[in-house]
Amino acid sequence: MLKSFVRGCSAASRIRLRHGGHGAMKIVDADTAVSIVQPGHNVYVHGGAATPSYLLGALTNYITALKSDKKVTLHHIHLEGAAPFYAPENEPYFRGNTMFIGSNSRAAVREGRVDFIPVFLSEIPLLYRSRRLPLDVAFIHVSPPDQHGYCSLGVSVCEARAAIEMASVVVAQVNPAMPRTFGDGFLHVSEIDYAVEVNDQPLPGSKPSKPTAAEAQIGRNVAGLIEDGSCLQMGIGNIPNACLEALTHHSRLGIHTEMFSDGILNLIKRDVITGMEKHIHPGKIVSSFAVGSRDLYDFMDNNSAIVMLDVSFVNNPHIISKNPKQVAINSCIEIDLTGQVCADSIGTNMYSGIGGQVDFMRGAALSPGGKPIFAFTSTTTKGVSRIVPTLKDGAGVVTTRAHVHWVVTEYGTVNLFGKNLSERAKALISIAHPDHRESLSKAAAERFRSYHPF
Repeated sequence: MLKSFVRGCSAASRIRLRHGGHGAMKIVDADTAVSIVQPGHNVYVHGGAATPSYLLGALTNYITALKSDKKVTLHHIHLEGAAPFYAPENEPYFRGNTMFIGSNSRAAVREGRVDFIPVFLSEIPLLYRSRRLPLDVAFIHVSPPDQHGYCSLGVSVCEARAAIEMASVVVAQVNPAMPRTFGDGFLHVSEIDYAVEVNDQPLPGSKPSKPTAAEAQIGRNVAGLIEDGSCLQMGIGNIPNACLEALTHHSRLGIHTEMFSDGILNLIKRDVITGMEKHIHPGKIVSSFAVGSRDLYDFMDNNSAIVMLDVSFVNNPHIISKNPKQVAINSCIEIDLTGQVCADSIGTNMYSGIGGQVDFMRGAALSPGGKPIFAFTSTTTKGVSRIVPTLKDGAGVVTTRAHVHWVVTEYGTVNLFGKNLSERAKALISIAHPDHRESLSKAAAERFRSYHPF
């Protein structure tokens, strides 16, 4: 009765029904839970390491079997794991609307089965709360309820809190493997309409790999810019890990970051990360989502030193700037000689997304003693220079030349803030790969009349 009643209600009344509480969440099997979704519905999907893969598999089977001429639209940031719903044969039944492109959806974006929304990570919750993206159903991934009836969003609070608030129906994959984390991620069972229990299904994740010699040198170069008492934002991958590995002799560091991975664990064990000089949640690691190994997830479980918060707060540049010596470490696909940064596309082909790069680059720039840093290898694995005369045709400018301050490669560090265009070109060429400096210098001389070679 509840399922048919919910389907017949308006969005507003369904929200009142849920938050008015209709008792405990209803535990059902996956096939029953996904049957709440109908062709034409807009469905939010919890992302990152919280991707509810079990539910998505059942949803794919259910919707494709209906063979309706109306598509289900999935709204999400990057998803982990397989994405059968975006397979070419399922194009008649599913449409994607992604705000950050993961590896499992790049082909679908390129081939037109998934659309991309350019948006700052900090503003994704606004898309849901303002109903610019109306949601019929939210698929989420949570821990089992505690003795008070509260589940946790665990490794990914991010934009999920807003989607849960605004969706007409909430369907949860309940998993003992999901760590219980503190902050904005607690969700009472009365806010969940349908729950599907899974038996300790491992969370998707990644294990850090050994940085290359160039990446290790970049890490040392970045570490040389970071003062004791700084507050860090970093992403995932070899370069962020190399930066963290180079910080073992620092002290009193803090963490305020949109996401984190295993790289922080060693610094916490060494008491390098204490957070005591932060102004926002001093002594706490503030983040919005995490992707890493099982060791990381176990460290997060019931750890009151970690606060997982709504991304509209974590990535708010005004909030970020309140932490003194905020350091933002980001990367890019390419940067031109004026400092324009492309981080979301390779030419016209979309690759990732806007994410929180601009949020943190601006927040760090406004922080007292803060440092916004771009760190990347001087060339791609194919030897192509990442420092280029002009961005590729169709490439997107994610971070403007006015936002860019520190730039780091394995060949050194430069600060573009306050430099004119020819000075910027000379600075960037000085940290480019030696094989490309001559051609870059020639391009700079042709473009900037005031440019003089080294």
